[in-house]
Amino acid sequence: MLRVQVPDIPGTLGLVATAMGTVNADIAAVEIVEKGPGYAIDDFILTLPPSTLPDTLVSTCDMLDGVKVLWLSRYPENWGIESDIATLNRMADDPEHGAEILTEATPVVFHCQWAALFSADREVLTSTALAPEFTVESTRQLEPFDQPHSIDLTDGWMDGWGDTVVAVAPLAGGRGLALGRQGGPTFLGSELNRLKHLAALAN
Repeated sequence: MLRVQVPDIPGTLGLVATAMGTVNADIAAVEIVEKGPGYAIDDFILTLPPSTLPDTLVSTCDMLDGVKVLWLSRYPENWGIESDIATLNRMADDPEHGAEILTEATPVVFHCQWAALFSADREVLTSTALAPEFTVESTRQLEPFDQPHSIDLTDGWMDGWGDTVVAVAPLAGGRGLALGRQGGPTFLGSELNRLKHLAALAN
């Protein structure tokens, strides 16, 4: 996954995609994550051939006027992009399990490695495959659970885990949902707002 900040000018996205093509990057999906005054932040899901180093991709993009690479990280193979609306539709089809569906979907929707759903007593109700095995102490580091926020956890916050960025959102019944990105990138304000909206609709 490559997160890029670009000028909010027509044609810029095409220029970035063309530049990526010069180093044989195969773009699977693109998502506009945030827009601000004169800029946009886009996530590219792509694959690189063995002959292309990630640094080459970064430098190729950085050479474009006004383009800045914010983050590059490995992304689970065969993952694409699922929209918030698609997730909401799945939750609406099975409202009794809305929170579990949201937990399962958030790593793809928010381009992160793991998600975990906590009860009001802060026990893990369900989690995705790559989520940590939370202890009482590590769960406490995610507080508070009653308002959306993000946390930067430093190396060693849990045994065997390095720097991790976590987003937390409250759900009905005192439950909480946590999403994790190992090493980053940070969760943007627009992502926290989307997470808050989805969590508010999960039963």
